[in-house]
Amino acid sequence: MAHLGLVTLVVRDYDEAIAFYVNSVGFDLTADTTLPDGKRWVVVTPPGAQTGLLLAEAATPEQSARVGDQAGGRVALFLYTEDFDADHARMSAAGVTFLEEPRRESYGTVAVFEDLYGTRWDLIQHAT
Repeated sequence: MAHLGLVTLVVRDYDEAIAFYVNSVGFDLTADTTLPDGKRWVVVTPPGAQTGLLLAEAATPEQSARVGDQAGGRVALFLYTEDFDADHARMSAAGVTFLEEPRRESYGTVAVFEDLYGTRWDLIQHAT
């Protein structure tokens, strides 16, 4: 096996999720295809990354109930960076909500942020 390809993230609305991940987080929109059943195949990917997010619009009340809480309130996803300070500043200026100030840990610099639905992420630059 070469790598993990996609991770599904259930969202409330395709277009608002695309806008957040592309305009605020800085991902690339790598696929947006309308499927025969009216759903869309929407993938956003960090620039240069092999692994992306498949944005899946909630289609049932059960799925809608999971939007923003797919990891039970824990950090669900980990976004690695090679320039923490620049990415943190850019994302903050774009309106991304960080839940804490950046902190230095033995493994690197990290801060928790949340997406537009409350899904928690770690922005991490590993220690050298």
